[in-house]
Amino acid sequence: MTAADPPVSSSEPSRSVEIELKFDADDDTPLPDFTALPGVASVGAPELRELDARYLDTAEYALASAGYALRRRSGGPDEGWHIKGPRIGGGRTELHWPLGGADDEDVPDAVRAAVAAVTDAPLKPIARILNTRTAYALLSAEGGLVAEFVDDRVTATDARTGAVRTWREWEIELGGAASADPRVFFAAVEAAVLAAGGRAAASASKLARALGY
Repeated sequence: MTAADPPVSSSEPSRSVEIELKFDADDDTPLPDFTALPGVASVGAPELRELDARYLDTAEYALASAGYALRRRSGGPDEGWHIKGPRIGGGRTELHWPLGGADDEDVPDAVRAAVAAVTDAPLKPIARILNTRTAYALLSAEGGLVAEFVDDRVTATDARTGAVRTWREWEIELGGAASADPRVFFAAVEAAVLAAGGRAAASASKLARALGY
């Protein structure tokens, strides 16, 4: 996006339900073997994305306490303003608005309105997360997206303390061609990750880890 792009509108945001698994990996851990995953016939070429996410909350962390996360992220196909809701069952609802411009750091009115039911207190930066992401599309025999696997190398700064943390993690998120029951698929993913040398994620989210949780 550039400064010439249209501003964020007051229209309804796009909405999606994020169903994913997260894992930790060492710097030299090889990628898992995707060939045994049910429904996956091929793997797309790696796609490099440089992501820059700035997270905001109130001084009392009202959003985090209620299970929400608010961020402005540039880079990647879904750059923009995002609100992630509390986890319900196996997923989180995510709202997305486009960026108003490359230098637009102010929270848009539409985004503020969306969090007003949780808090109307001032919002301030709490963390910045830089992420060099390599994404792989896991495709069905018909070419549909079964899932997206991403290999993330993360540098996070806690705005409260200035502490910098780095780590590598993997995420896999279901796509439109995924099985109606993701449990079998995710069980196969977990087995493949553990076989490659990955392990369960140490934190529930990048933001939690950036803040030392």
